[in-house]
Order: sequence, then structure tokens, then C-alpha cells
Amino acid sequence: MADVWKAKLDVGSVKFGANRAAMVALLVGIRAEEDAIREGGGAKAAEAQRAKGRLTVRERLELLLDPLEAAETPISKGVRSGAPGSVVTGSVSGSNFMELGLWAAHGMYAEFGGAPGAGVVTGLGRVAGRLCMIVANDATVKAGAFFPMTAKKVLRAQTIALENRIPTLYLVDSSGVFLPLQEDVFPDQDDFGRVFRNNAVMSSLGVPQITAIMGMCVAGGAYLPVMTDTVLMTEGSGLFLAGPALVQAAIGQVTAAEELGGATMHAEISGTVDFKEPNDHLCIARLRSLVGKLGSRVGAQGTGNSEQGTAKAGVFNRIAYDEAKDAPKFAAEELYGLMDPAVGASNSYDMREVIARVVDRSEFDEYKADFGRTLVCAYARIGGRAVGIVANQKANQSQTVAIGPQAGEKRTEFGGVIYTESAQKAARFIMDCNQQLVPLIFLHDVNGFMVGKDAEWSGIIRAGAKMVSAVSTSVVPKITVILGGSFGAGHYAMCGKAYDPRFLFAWPTARYAVMSGASAANTLVEVRVKQMERAGKVLSAEDKKLIYDEIKATYDAQGDPRYGAARLWIDAIIDPAKTREVLMTALEAVAMNPEVAKFNPGVLQT
Repeated sequence: MADVWKAKLDVGSVKFGANRAAMVALLVGIRAEEDAIREGGGAKAAEAQRAKGRLTVRERLELLLDPLEAAETPISKGVRSGAPGSVVTGSVSGSNFMELGLWAAHGMYAEFGGAPGAGVVTGLGRVAGRLCMIVANDATVKAGAFFPMTAKKVLRAQTIALENRIPTLYLVDSSGVFLPLQEDVFPDQDDFGRVFRNNAVMSSLGVPQITAIMGMCVAGGAYLPVMTDTVLMTEGSGLFLAGPALVQAAIGQVTAAEELGGATMHAEISGTVDFKEPNDHLCIARLRSLVGKLGSRVGAQGTGNSEQGTAKAGVFNRIAYDEAKDAPKFAAEELYGLMDPAVGASNSYDMREVIARVVDRSEFDEYKADFGRTLVCAYARIGGRAVGIVANQKANQSQTVAIGPQAGEKRTEFGGVIYTESAQKAARFIMDCNQQLVPLIFLHDVNGFMVGKDAEWSGIIRAGAKMVSAVSTSVVPKITVILGGSFGAGHYAMCGKAYDPRFLFAWPTARYAVMSGASAANTLVEVRVKQMERAGKVLSAEDKKLIYDEIKATYDAQGDPRYGAARLWIDAIIDPAKTREVLMTALEAVAMNPEVAKFNPGVLQT
């Protein structure tokens, strides 16, 4: 039995009262200084930030962090009322933020006008119920430039996150290294470059990192977001190794900032950013949605989010689920009219129509929506469980290039075909889901990979190998549903039977073969006809048609889902309207095994 301490402190004594009064006075002084530090570059600089259509760093944190009532924790609980003698732990009104390193650079850099808080805000707070380390540039302090102490403050935040495996969120709005002090920022072991080294090490250890670019991200600093798992970017922001002025000075090229490294360019052309958002508010909403789907190896982190409910213990993220409130907004029976079930029918439809009838509330976060459009990748929930979806887009994708030398040029990609950009996108998405412990669902209607000179020159084999490798080494549960065609190497890349899906289901419209019956017949008829003609036989058009029909019938029969189900290639042929129900049961089943191996993707073709 533990001893109970009997207090001997005389709280009514004169000495106690004097000490208390002195301590409160000291705290009041410290609070006043801290309030001044939190002003950053001051009111004028804050208004300049807002004039650009951007929020200040503290305003961004207000939107990002859970409100107090949503996540009552030791960080936010207790002495925070503001009453005499109490201590306000958080620095963001109404949140549960435990700020770290607030006093960094205090009294330093006076010759440059000072650097309150070292121009960056760091600390621990709950986002969508998940405790996160947050590193957010304060653009009101020298445009968010990195002073020597800025680098050290960021490194300290990363060290804490690394040692404790804390998901880390970066809100980037920085002009890069503060050039007058570059010798103290750039070269040493504990300087700016170490930040990127830590990004890589954290990633290798499975610590989730997500970056939101909401302003400038220039020079060496441009590597930070791209070395994290997921990148969001607002319109009007810039991400480039060298800005327009430096590019002109270095190589004589004159280019606008948006064309050089704007959000549209990186979303549609380079494919560098995963989510392009119109403004800070929507960017932060997306960030919260993504954090809310992260899995956890510790398995017991509840969300505490009143909107989402309470998560259950387990590796994969799950929130409370209400069958009525969280049902899709569209009737599942509408899937019956999606495609022509006739063998060989050419079907064109938007795969998002399927996803919207399967996922909770018909809501999903589409990943790289403007890049590699013949594959749809998205985060969503099914029955409250977080999932990542990789789905073939069956509608042809016509796109007018928005920016760059080919601006205005129209491009069309065929639905159901995996192009180089699509494979690259899917490979990275699959890797992200493994890093973030999000189960994967593959929805097939795939003709295969694109062929031809343009495809080969673009590196289709290399990109396809990257996608197949990511699927092969994936350690999170994978569930496959074949809706339509599943042909050739496309079947492999989309997690066919040989790639260990936990379950493989098929709609009655599924077709499962090296190639479609028509394609196989067209190819093999020529071969057989030439063989017969070399043997001296003369074939009429009718003879050739009979051979074609025979071959096609054989291939069509072997591609029928009943043929595959008979050989246990398929676990079940399911009613399309029951797809959501089937996936909910499968997801419950796969979550029963909490063992997830370390993700080790091996050597990727880059």
C-alpha cells in the first residue's frame, strides 16, 4: 500500500504569501515578454502578410490545431485558466498547443532588427486527435528567413520528433537562408543542411511527415517539403531552387514565378506536389483530413475529435462510425447502370462515381488529381476505417496544358491505360500509404500499360517497374476488386493475385486475362493463318473468321470471373451494390492482425 503524504506546507503563512506574490509578478513579466515575442514581426508585417492573401503563422495554427474541448490532455489541462497564479501553457487561443523554443534568438541579431522566436514556431499539439510536432515559419520575421538559431530550433523539434516517433507537420513560408549570416547557417553539422538529413532519417524510421507550402519555399529550403511524405501547396505560393531573378542572372532565362515554380506547374507538370489548394483555409482543412487518417504502431492513440468520435486501439486508423450519417450520398444500386456487361463491350465511365458510392459520406482526398490522370489515387474512409484507394480511370482524359512552353496544347490519354505519370503517381501513393499505415484498396478496370515510341521515351518501363515494386514490397493490407478488365501487366501493377492481396473480389463484369479475347484473337489469328498458309492451305475470309471466333471464345471463357473463381484466383464474385458492405467486412478482418512489418521498398527505378 502506498504512503499518503501529509502536507506540511503552511499556505497561510506570511512567507508563503510573499513568495506567491513574487512568483506571480515574475510570471506576469514573463508572460508579457512572451506575448511580445508571439507578435513576430509586428502588426505592420502581419498586415503585409494578409495583403498577399495569406494568414499569419498564429492564425494558421488556430485553424490547424484541435480546440481544447476536443482533446483534453495533460498538455492542455490544468493551469491554463489565466487566473492569478496560473500558467497559460498554450500560445494559440483555444487550442492545446505546447509551444517549444519560444525564446530562441531572444536578445540576438539586434543589428538586423532581431528575430523574435527565431522566425519559426515549433511545438506539440493535437491535430485531428493525433499528437503532432509542428514546425511553422513566421513570414512576418524577415520573410521567414533562416537565421542560425532558426536552424537550431527546427533541428531541436526534429530531434524530439525523431526520438519519440511523433508525426511532424511543416507549414512552410520561408525565403530561405538569411544571407548576411550564411556562414553561420549553411555549412556545419548542426546547421541548415541537417534539417534535410533529418527528413530522410525520420522517413526511414517510419515517422510520418507532411508539409504544407503556403508561401515561398526557395533555394535549399525547397528540399524540405519534397523530402517529406506528402506535400500540399496553395495557389500563389512558390517552390523553386532559384527564384526568377537568380535564374535570369545564372542562365539568362526570363520566366514568371508561377511558370517557374507555382502550384499549378508543380501539380500538373512536374508532379511534385500531391494536393493543390486554393488558399490557406482549405489547405489546412486538407492537412487535418490527412492527419486524421494516419495509422499508429503504438495502436492506442484516440482521436478525441468530437466530430470524428473516438478511435479504437489498433494499428490502422479508425473513427466512430454512424451507419446513417456516414453512408454514401448516392445509392449503391446505381452501380448497376455504370457499364455494359456484354463481353467485349467498350465501357467509359468516371471511376470517381464508383468511389463515391463506396466511401463514407462520398468524401475522399484525391492525391495528385491533376497529374497522371488515368489512375485515381485517394484517401478515404469505409465504415470509419482509413483507406488508400488506387483505381483505374476509365474515362478518357483530355487536358489543356495550363502553363509552360506547351501552354494551350491539348493532350488526350485513354481511359484504363496506365501511362508513365500515372505509374509514378501510384508508386509514390502506395509508398505513402505504407509509411502512414493506411490499408490499400485496388479497383481494377485496366487495359495495361501504354505502348509506343512516346511511352518508351518517357520511361514507361521504368515507371511501371517502380509501381510493381511498390506493390510487391507493400506491408499494409491490400484488398483488390476487379470491376471490369484486368489485363496483362496492368493486373500485376494493380495488385493481382500474385501480389498477395488479403482478399480478391470480382464483379460479374470482371475480365481476367493476359489480354482481352478480341485482342488475343486478332494477334493469334495472324499467327495461325501464316502457319497454315506455309503448309500450303488457302484460307477464305470465312475460314479466318471461324478461327478468330474460336480463339476469341476460348479467351472470353477463360477471362470470365466464374472461370477464375473456380480455380480460386478470385475469393468471391460480388454484387456491385454490395461492394461497400464487402469491403467493410474485409477491412474489419484485416485489422485483426496488428503485426505490420517494417516497410523496406528496396531499390526503386528512379
